[in-house]
Amino acid sequence: MPEPHPAPDPRGAAPRFRRPAPLTFEPPGESADPERFFDLESIADPRELLARSTQLALAFRAAADRAVEFQAMAAAQLADPGRFDRLPDAAIAERADWTEDYARKMVEFGRELMRNRPVD
Repeated sequence: MPEPHPAPDPRGAAPRFRRPAPLTFEPPGESADPERFFDLESIADPRELLARSTQLALAFRAAADRAVEFQAMAAAQLADPGRFDRLPDAAIAERADWTEDYARKMVEFGRELMRNRPVD
C-alpha cells in the first residue's frame, strides 16, 4: 500500500502535487495480443522507448498519488464526527482493504488535505 504522503522531491524541495502527463493516445480496448502495453512493444528506438515509458511511469505515479489523496479525503469525510452516519476507523479500513492503523493515518492525511485545500 502506498504511503499517505507523496515522496519527497529528490532535489530537496517540498513535495508538490503534479497532474498526470497527458497520454498521446489511448490503448485499444481489446487487443489480440494481451502482452501489448500502450504499444511500447512496437517502439524500436531505445531512446524513444525510454522517453515514452518514462512518460507513462510518471503519469501513472502522479495518477496513483492523486488517487491516494482522494482516498484520504473520502476517509476523512466518512470519519467526520459531525456526520450522523460517521464510520469508525475499523469500518473505513475494511472498506478500503487497509489496516486500522493505516486508516487512522489516511483520515488524518485527508483532514490535512481538506484544511489546506484552496476555496473555489
